[in-house]
Amino acid sequence: MTKQELIEKIATNHKHRSISKAAASDLVESLFDNLSLAIRRGKRFTYPGFGTFAVKKRKERKGRNPQSGEEMMIPASKTVVFRASANLKQDLK
Repeated sequence: MTKQELIEKIATNHKHRSISKAAASDLVESLFDNLSLAIRRGKRFTYPGFGTFAVKKRKERKGRNPQSGEEMMIPASKTVVFRASANLKQDLK
């Protein structure tokens, strides 16, 4: 699903009343801005029934340059991981 498809779904499937695409777009932007901020500040964000986004630290490790084959050290970094809830995993079966 693309961002535009998500906005259209929210605009047409709102439970209480119909909302404009502009309002749905603002809602989506606000949701993901706040989700990003929560992950950066708190290192994790949990939504019950869906899953958890968390920051994971990667250690420095050996790697290989794919073009030259030369060994190199890949520096330590951080990444975002997602763990699906048991409910979401069950729904996928």
